[in-house]
Amino acid sequence: MATGVVSWWSKRWAVARRKAAGDAGMTTAEYAVGTLAAVGLAAVLYKVVTSGPVSAALQSLIVKALHATF
Repeated sequence: MATGVVSWWSKRWAVARRKAAGDAGMTTAEYAVGTLAAVGLAAVLYKVVTSGPVSAALQSLIVKALHATF
């Protein structure tokens, strides 16, 4: 009976390894898509922050923070 259990587990392990091996490229593709999305978001945020009105507001905020009285 113990041999049957070992055989069953070894078969299950083999099936799990085959299934995992088939998805090896998906992880890389998901990382690539996530990286591209992050770069796109960073580019949009950079454009927004370096625009005239936002840049002026940030500079005003920094000046007020530096001249704050305690």
